[in-house]
Amino acid sequence: MDALPADNALQGPPQADESWDHHYQDERDAAYLYRALAAVEKTPELKQLFAKLAVVEDRHSERWEELFRASGRPLPKYATARRTRLLAWAARRFGTSLVLPMMLAEEGREVQAYLGLARHSANRQMHKAAVDIASDSAVHARELSEAMGREGEPWHVGGSGGYLRSVVYGFNDGLTANFGLVAGVIGASVAPHIVIISGVAGALADALSMGSSGYLAAKSEAEVHAHQIDMERHEMRLMPDLEEDELAVIYEAKGLTPARARETARAMMQDPSQALEAMVREELNIHPAELAPLKDGIITGTATAVGAFIPILPFLAFEHASAVWVSLVISMLAHFAIGAARSLFTGRSVWASGRDMFVVGFGVAAVGYLIGEWITRML
Repeated sequence: MDALPADNALQGPPQADESWDHHYQDERDAAYLYRALAAVEKTPELKQLFAKLAVVEDRHSERWEELFRASGRPLPKYATARRTRLLAWAARRFGTSLVLPMMLAEEGREVQAYLGLARHSANRQMHKAAVDIASDSAVHARELSEAMGREGEPWHVGGSGGYLRSVVYGFNDGLTANFGLVAGVIGASVAPHIVIISGVAGALADALSMGSSGYLAAKSEAEVHAHQIDMERHEMRLMPDLEEDELAVIYEAKGLTPARARETARAMMQDPSQALEAMVREELNIHPAELAPLKDGIITGTATAVGAFIPILPFLAFEHASAVWVSLVISMLAHFAIGAARSLFTGRSVWASGRDMFVVGFGVAAVGYLIGEWITRML
C-alpha cells in the first residue's frame, strides 16, 4: 500500500514550486552573459568556450520549459536581471577577466543547488533534469577554473578553514574592537592609568567572548553535520535508486565515464556504510573537523587576546603622549597586515584586502574617539 503513492510520485508529473522561477531565470541569465563574454573576448580559446557554454545554458532553459509544461504551470515572464546586465557591461568595459571569478562562483553554487534539488525530488523527470544540469554545471566550473589557472572543484567550498582561520579572525576581532575602545577612552581625556585599565579589561572580555563564541559555533556546526549525515542515511534507505543516480553523477563530474561512474556508484551502494561515507564526503562535503570545539575556542580566544593587546602595549612602555601615537601607528599597521591575511580566505588581492581593513580600523578609532570626546562634553 505504501509503495504505490511513492511510485506515482516518481512517475507522475512534476510539482512546480516558487524555486523553479529562480532556476529558470538563472539559466536564461547565464546564457545571456556567456554570449556577452564571447562577444568581447579576444582569446580564441576563451571565446569558443563562452559560446559553447551559452549553448549549454540554452539547453538548460529548454529543460526547464519542458518541466513547466509537464507540471501544467505557465512559463514565467523573463527579463534579463539588472545584475546580469551590469556584469555584461563590466566585461565590455574592463574585460572578461573581471567577471570570470563571479561566473565560476555561480557555476559552483549551481552544482550544489541542483544536487540538492535532485536529492530532495520525488519525481523522476525532475530528478533527472536536476542531475543532468548539475553534471553540466560541474563541467562548466572545471572548464572556467582551468581557464583561470586554478585547480580543484570550485563547487566544494570548505567550511571552517581550521587553525589558521581561527587565528586570523580572532586576531582581527580583538584588534579592531579594542582599538576602538582605547581610542574612545583617549577621546574622553581620562587619566593614563584609566586607559590601561580599560584596554586590559576590554582585551580580556573580548577574548573570553570570542573564545566562547568559537566553541559554541564549532559545537553547533558539528551538531548540524551530524543531523545532515542522519538525513542522508535515511534517504539512502528510503530512496536507494535515486541516491545511486546522484552518486553516479558526482563520480561522472569528477571525470569518470558515465558507464564507469554508474558501475562505481552501484558497487558503492552494495555496502551501505561505505556508500554513506562517500555521499557525506562527495555530496555534503563534510570532512572530519580540523579542530575540536574546545580547541577552536581556546585558539580563537587566544588570538583575540593577542590582537586586543596590541593597542594597549605602547601605554605599558612609553609616556602617555608618545604612547598614543605609537599605538595608532602599530595598530594601523596591524590592521593592514591582518586584512592582507584575510585575503587567504576571501580570494581578494592582498593590497585591496589590507587597504579595506586599514580604512575600517581607522574609522572605528575615529568614531570611538569622537564618541568619547562627546560624552565628556555632555557630562
